[in-house]
Amino acid sequence: MKTSFSFAALLWLCSFAAAAAVQTMTWEELLPEEERLKQQQAAPVVSHDGAPVNMEQNLVGETRKDLNGKKVRLPGFVVPLEGDETKITEFFLVPYFGACIHVPPPPPNQIIYVKYPEGAPIDDLWGAIWIEGTIKAESMSNDLATVGYTMEGLSVEVYED
Repeated sequence: MKTSFSFAALLWLCSFAAAAAVQTMTWEELLPEEERLKQQQAAPVVSHDGAPVNMEQNLVGETRKDLNGKKVRLPGFVVPLEGDETKITEFFLVPYFGACIHVPPPPPNQIIYVKYPEGAPIDDLWGAIWIEGTIKAESMSNDLATVGYTMEGLSVEVYED
């Protein structure tokens, strides 16, 4: 009897740990499978010869609702939105440097609006970072871009190869 109880408790703990596991993702995995080819064809072309660049965001693209409520870990770059002189508490996570500022914003399904109440130190945010948090396919807009995902950030760390 005691062995059966111990085994049941172990199974329960394993199922809890599996449910709480964090999934490391790539930006491509945020796209529904049918959108991946469309996204590759619509990638922005950056002009380095001084010609005017169309800064309008491509709003085509679907999100993956099956990711709602999942804990994920994703690398990216920060576009600061809210914070103070020492930390950032709200930001866009984008797949490449300069997105939303120097080049047109990526499509909404390639931008994550992150709320990180603890605040990430500003000094850690000039290069690539890893963000871990609970993701949701949810649209929101501001003056910079329309996003397709939101995230409650749990941790931020500097990206290292």
